[in-house]
Amino acid sequence: MRKKRYILPGVLILVLLLSGCGKASDKIREAAGGQDETTQMTEISTDPEMSSETESSSDADTLSDANTSSDAETPSDSKPQSDPETSSDPESSSGSLQALCVKDGRLCDTDGHPVQLYGMSTHGLAWYPQYVNPDTFAFLSQKWYNNCIRLAMYTDEYGGYASGGDKEALKKLIRQGVAYATDLGMYVIIDWHVLNDQNPLVHLAEAKEFFAEMTAEFAGQDNILYEICNEPNSSATWADVSAYAKEIIPIIRGNDPDAVILVGTPTWSQDLEAALAEPLPYDNIMYTLHFYAATHKEDLRQRVVACMEAGLPVFISEFGLCDASGNGAVDEQEALAWKDMIESYGISFLCWNLSNKDEASAVFLPSCEKLTDFTEEDLSTQGRWMAVWFSEHAK
Repeated sequence: MRKKRYILPGVLILVLLLSGCGKASDKIREAAGGQDETTQMTEISTDPEMSSETESSSDADTLSDANTSSDAETPSDSKPQSDPETSSDPESSSGSLQALCVKDGRLCDTDGHPVQLYGMSTHGLAWYPQYVNPDTFAFLSQKWYNNCIRLAMYTDEYGGYASGGDKEALKKLIRQGVAYATDLGMYVIIDWHVLNDQNPLVHLAEAKEFFAEMTAEFAGQDNILYEICNEPNSSATWADVSAYAKEIIPIIRGNDPDAVILVGTPTWSQDLEAALAEPLPYDNIMYTLHFYAATHKEDLRQRVVACMEAGLPVFISEFGLCDASGNGAVDEQEALAWKDMIESYGISFLCWNLSNKDEASAVFLPSCEKLTDFTEEDLSTQGRWMAVWFSEHAK
């Protein structure tokens, strides 16, 4: 269902956010703001600007513009319907979060009702650990109405889990994040954040060790999803990803037989067609799609829709409204087009990123050192845009 678009004055957006009423315009037409001077951040290991991240500074830093269009797949009889009746609050009658599953290409609760998760992804846990705290998570849950948080743990960058980082400190942050999210009734994604390593097989041994430990510890918690490889890229192929997944998924299944597992796709999680052609032979698997609105446009949206209509379970575990470098202006027209598609198909969506880093994809301004009670003046352009989207979505 398409609705009219309205322009909300900044003051009205602020009043709505602070009141917690969740009432916002049906379509976001204006998000203004700028970024001030950079503030020094709290770290576990070191300044990320000295890290081995690639040339630009976002999670999508190495993302190419390679979005070659492909022939649309023929829709199947079991395709998901647009404008679905989708629940964003999958709670049982007792109030606890239900286990999730994948059914007919959709994320569902135990009663078979479609579920849409949405919220924020952290930046690298080693670099912005201060945002893993109960007050920030409570703000996301209660003011931005998020029902999910993604904990992004880099693997190969400076201070990454498999490249000399403090493994125990990183795992402690994950445990804390899971605990805070669980207390708030939120789902949580544990993200093995492949990026600089390109091919998930590079750190296969460390990944096996990590997921064995985490899934043994969290076995039986229905609110946890496991994202096993963020963005395979460059020369990494679907054959590589598939070989890696066939090593990791049995380890997860050994401890948590029914957990939903998110699997990245080649070309920075854009090549969904590869997964559609050769899906993994396991239940409760979804395939991730990442986009940055100013770079990835209609051709990628058409590919996503074609794959979903052919029955592929798709989960947007990361996106931004700027370009793929993590910078540049918010592309409002493309952002609205992506938003319409996401809402029409009930796709889960997690926004990158929860930090005050001096880049367009961070939702807080560099000058904002607060960890809760954020106001409109604390938010970047993308932050303001997302605050209204979250409020609208919660209506």
